[in-house]
Amino acid sequence: MADEQQFIEDGLQRTQIDEFFAEELGRAGYGGMDVAKTPMGTQIVLKAEKPGMVIGKGGKNIRKITTELEDRFDLDDPQIDVQEVEEPDLNARIVADRLGNALERGWYFRKAGHTTIDRIMEAGAKGAEIVLSGKVTGARSRVEKFNRGYIKHNGEPAEDIVDSGVGVAVMKLGTIGVRVKIIPPNAELPDDFEIYEDVEVEEYVAETDGESVEELLEGEPEDESEAETTEVGHDEPEDVEVDEEVVEEEIVEEDVEVPTDDDVEDVDVDELEDAVDEELDEDVEAEAEELMDEMDDEEADEE
Repeated sequence: MADEQQFIEDGLQRTQIDEFFAEELGRAGYGGMDVAKTPMGTQIVLKAEKPGMVIGKGGKNIRKITTELEDRFDLDDPQIDVQEVEEPDLNARIVADRLGNALERGWYFRKAGHTTIDRIMEAGAKGAEIVLSGKVTGARSRVEKFNRGYIKHNGEPAEDIVDSGVGVAVMKLGTIGVRVKIIPPNAELPDDFEIYEDVEVEEYVAETDGESVEELLEGEPEDESEAETTEVGHDEPEDVEVDEEVVEEEIVEEDVEVPTDDDVEDVDVDELEDAVDEELDEDVEAEAEELMDEMDDEEADEE
């Protein structure tokens, strides 16, 4: 069998065993279990409010449970150890079952919720939450919450620190689900901190190698003043030699082609002069005609 399939089988078997104990040991105040497989067999640790009822007279009840585990769940040599719950009001599984029984006996849900969560906080819990979901008072389902203190809802603390339990109350209108979350008094939360009074700070300051904190602080202004003088005065040390970069100019010789007599075509100079004279005569005649027209217009206006 693949590893993934084996994990699913183990989880399903564990859930079925937990439901079996909840049905058989409900009156004894069943508070959860831990299952561990060892080479000698299967070790099961039961937590109960009343261990005497789990064991029974002369161990009769515990032997019956052991035989049932071997036949129904095919466990190899199950060994059951029963432990008493020191503070039942801090066990979420027991509190959820109590609250479900109180609702079935006719307690009003608000009174039952506030009374239960007050008992949890009086037992020393850091925080608690009770959620009732279902047809609490009427035909329409809804959710009612009761909160006290500080509670975690997600992340690793919610899985490792918060104790959660689920119960059921079967009513005439329908089933009401009960979910309880409790943070025990000895829980160490990741965001906890402590304040110490009348404590010398030197005990918590890390020691530096060679120089003390005072020496380091005294040395910093000197370095800054030296840096400021060099920047403002532009004083350069005498020993520093500045290398002047010599830029060598490259002389590029370009070959200029000079036109020769062979490249120049023979042009008749007389023809060029005649053409220029003709263009000038045409321009002069045009200007004279414009002047004559303007004079004629002025004489006509005077008459």
